[in-house]
Amino acid sequence: MNRRKFIETSGAAAGAAVLGSVTTAANASSTPSAGISGKAGNIKLGLYSISYGGIWYKGDALTFEELARTAKEFGYDGVELDNKRPMGNPLDLDQTRREEMRNTLSKYGLEIPCVAANNDFSSPIPEHRECQLLMVRETAKLAKDLGAKYVRLFAAWVGVPIHEGVGTYDLVQDNYGYYSFMTQYPYATHIDRWNFVKDCLKEAARMGEEQGVVMVLQNHKPLIRNWKDTFDLVKEVNSPWLKVCLDLPIFENFDKDYVANAVRTVGDLQMHSHYGGEYYRDASGVVKQKVLDYNYGKPLPDYAHYLGLMNEIGYNGYFTFELCHPVLNDDHTRAGIDYVHDQVKLAHEYMAKILGR
Repeated sequence: MNRRKFIETSGAAAGAAVLGSVTTAANASSTPSAGISGKAGNIKLGLYSISYGGIWYKGDALTFEELARTAKEFGYDGVELDNKRPMGNPLDLDQTRREEMRNTLSKYGLEIPCVAANNDFSSPIPEHRECQLLMVRETAKLAKDLGAKYVRLFAAWVGVPIHEGVGTYDLVQDNYGYYSFMTQYPYATHIDRWNFVKDCLKEAARMGEEQGVVMVLQNHKPLIRNWKDTFDLVKEVNSPWLKVCLDLPIFENFDKDYVANAVRTVGDLQMHSHYGGEYYRDASGVVKQKVLDYNYGKPLPDYAHYLGLMNEIGYNGYFTFELCHPVLNDDHTRAGIDYVHDQVKLAHEYMAKILGR
């Protein structure tokens, strides 16, 4: 297994690369428990297609069929589809291709629980918001055609720039100041953009209703500062067609009481969720979370605690793995797809143990 280092520090990433299989106090909680209390058989494990999009590693993107075959091989129950090219953009998928994708899912015994919209509703420019709404509508149609229950929304996704063929968050981080959320529209206040997002979410919820697909809002920066912002936006829209996608890795605080309050408050609004990071197998054969460069010295997400809370609120949806950051070798050369395969396999094993499978 290649050790790797990743110097990006974006909070947008669910994780970054590692200091290797370092064992310190920072990763003392990285070993999963044997299983969460109570029955967790209704929580399924998914694989997000962003992991194999061809922008994080050395190599091409997988085809949808290759993604499905890989997910099945490593034990996942379904695949979450990103609406990005080359795999999942609605612009490229006519009815024939959508039928082929459904047949592929059936062939491998998989589901698509969710399609990700990658939208930004925060622009003060109406034409920008209208273009974003149009893509969300097309994504909802795609979700319906593929049998997905949910379309995952951002409040204000800044995107993933491609620099010299590699996806990077560097250029959209606020501390760089190139294309960041804070510098896009300096004359638009936070409350202005909050209301632009809220108005678009209302329209998106109606689009979801038209297609019989529920929209789920992720607790993802920017604009959204914490889980409560996500909860507040959903409550203010007040539509049965807009729910929540609460993700632990991007929580602003991993304190157990804080996380418990968030999960219990969101309650039955919670419809979808993700996990990320990177993993390694120690000398005794146990899979553990890796200590990440940007998170060194800080606590790692306690997934056993989080899934126990999800079980407590009766969650019966998907917990989907995403590898959504550049993967690099020790010498900062780009790693290959074999490393991604290894991570996808280890991530499933790690979470399956917590779920008691």
